[in-house]
Amino acid sequence: MKATWNGATIAESFDTVIVEGNHYFPADSLNRDHVTFSNHRSGCPWKGQAHYYSLMVNGDLNENAVWYYPEPTEAAANIKGRMAFWKGVVVS
Repeated sequence: MKATWNGATIAESFDTVIVEGNHYFPADSLNRDHVTFSNHRSGCPWKGQAHYYSLMVNGDLNENAVWYYPEPTEAAANIKGRMAFWKGVVVS
């Protein structure tokens, strides 16, 4: 699987975990050249608290386009150390 945005490969891996229709990529597959800080957080009743990164590609910012669960609940333990994408990031 490959995650792309604004002409750049954001992540690529044969090892993704699908949860609720989202591919969670291993953290080490993330192209850190395009990742910027975000302090955004959100909660999921069964996965826990999500943390976010923003993306910066070719001078364009995509805020909070990457999310991950640093301490997922036991029910979501299979996504620990993994990241998923939205907000126009194409996963194919």
